Amino acid sequence: MANLPKPSDSAKGAKLSVLLGTQWGDEGKGKLSDILCQEMDVCARCAGGNNAGHTIVVNMGPEKVKTKFDFHLLPSGLVNPNCIGFIGSGVVVHVPSFFAEFDALVKKGLNCDNRLFISDRAHLVFDFHQVVDGLKEVELGGSSIGTTKKGIGPAYSSKASRSGLRVHHLYDHDTFATKFRKLVDGRFKRYGHFEYDTEGEIARYKAFAERLRPFVVDGVSFIHAMLAQNRRVLVEGANALMLDLDFGTYPFVTSSSTSIGGVCTGLGVPPTAIGQIYGVAKAYTTRVGGGPFPTELTDEIGVHLQEVGAEWGVTTGRRRRCGWLDLVVLRYSTLINGYTSLNLTKLDVLDQLKEIKIAISYKVNGQELASFPADLDILANVEVVYHTMPGWEQDISGCQTFEELPKKCQEYVEYIEEFLSCRIEYIGVGAGRESMIHRKAA
Repeated sequence: MANLPKPSDSAKGAKLSVLLGTQWGDEGKGKLSDILCQEMDVCARCAGGNNAGHTIVVNMGPEKVKTKFDFHLLPSGLVNPNCIGFIGSGVVVHVPSFFAEFDALVKKGLNCDNRLFISDRAHLVFDFHQVVDGLKEVELGGSSIGTTKKGIGPAYSSKASRSGLRVHHLYDHDTFATKFRKLVDGRFKRYGHFEYDTEGEIARYKAFAERLRPFVVDGVSFIHAMLAQNRRVLVEGANALMLDLDFGTYPFVTSSSTSIGGVCTGLGVPPTAIGQIYGVAKAYTTRVGGGPFPTELTDEIGVHLQEVGAEWGVTTGRRRRCGWLDLVVLRYSTLINGYTSLNLTKLDVLDQLKEIKIAISYKVNGQELASFPADLDILANVEVVYHTMPGWEQDISGCQTFEELPKKCQEYVEYIEEFLSCRIEYIGVGAGRESMIHRKAA
């Protein structure tokens, strides 16, 4: 296993900070993660797999060449050369994708030597999980949940049924081979005999195990060593609250805990170790895949949001469904995750709109619902109550302070802030790292 890094002399000491998506994912968490990691020693992933997608644009080298990095499995804090990346026990890892992504970062000029680690308790995603993912979608037919087909759900199913394989299993090859054969045979019995080279895969993972060895640590000991050494740790959430297995729009959700609870279970830390909780919310709403979407726009405004906002997935390339900002969703999300502040992203996408709507409540048969409903049949038939505000109709991409924003734009931000009783600390006004307004506390 890898040796744990030594403490940094510059570490000031702080509780673990957390960055979470507040909606259905794709809120732009990567940019804030990149900004916050300038002051962090560790960037950790706690759940999900390579179904996540974060895009970060930074200036590289002496010539300051704009370079785009797409992160899927690896922590996006790796963009910053002094930040360690850690993949926690709650993440499911597809090892070929791990190395493909690692090699791509190195090729683009990132030195990742001795600053990327993975928990020995993390479960493994295999290629047969990805095959099964596709077969399950075919089986669902018209009820497809819109999975990324990365094998994430089937890997978590193996984990929950106590038949999964973890990173540490790679280092007892005979036991690994026996368990692997049994796991594949079980999928053949369930789905029929699909084409798959079981013995070839066992041999491939024997080679992977040796290459992976320098990255592997005891995950619980690692994260607690970082905290004990006063390392500044940022936990980078994947997906978002509305895709949480328990609290999202089930069954149109991912297969892990994407809420604040997933931080504790995915890293092995107590709630008392958590300090700041940053929620990232898009200035409108998007989602990928199936499921009810109360504020969805299928008119020219929806197309505008999709095109101007470049709303297609980093991981899948799929176009995202777009709609007005939904404060019923955000209030529910804030209640569960307890955000200490918010990052409102892509505010500039609304620049050209004459009128902007914000969802503030749902009604069924004329009666206002008390909260976000669990029943998707109810959600699919709600009447959305909107608050309408005038647009600012001017370019805000050059604004560097909140006071520089047009008055109507400020009012839009303040309305959201007051409705949620949660401070909006960061405001995204463009794609680059520099296009972020930081509203410091009064």
